[in-house]
Amino acid sequence: GKETFEKLTEVLYKKIADDKLLAPVFQNMSAEHHRHIAHFIAEVCGGPKLYTEGDGGSHATMVAHHVGKRLDDTMRKRWLDMLLETADEIGMPDDPEFRSSLVGYLEWGSRLAVLNSNATENPVSEGEPMPKWGWGETGGPYIPEENN
Repeated sequence: GKETFEKLTEVLYKKIADDKLLAPVFQNMSAEHHRHIAHFIAEVCGGPKLYTEGDGGSHATMVAHHVGKRLDDTMRKRWLDMLLETADEIGMPDDPEFRSSLVGYLEWGSRLAVLNSNATENPVSEGEPMPKWGWGETGGPYIPEENN
């Protein structure tokens, strides 16, 4: 839920403030940055429209925040590793279905962030829909404990 994603990003960005590689990228972000990221991720993953309706953001707005930041794959991987470690620390679900979907979205989104950060203008027009990340079809052998 919203509170879990907000806790995830709040703890993550506190760690990032002390990270030599990522701190310079985020040092001028607003105090609300972590909450906006939480709302964006939650909305993309099928949650309420907290980013678009509550925060007044859009897909184009999020992409615009990345344009010209000159991110690279080393930064992307560090951010992703730190986020996933934080997810474990705060006790987010660790079942294969949830984590594979979350990691899939984060891989996709963070790679787009790197591409967009190296663009000179926003490739997404205002009014384009927010991305929607599906939870996929697992089809795997995992059986949750409560069903055993």
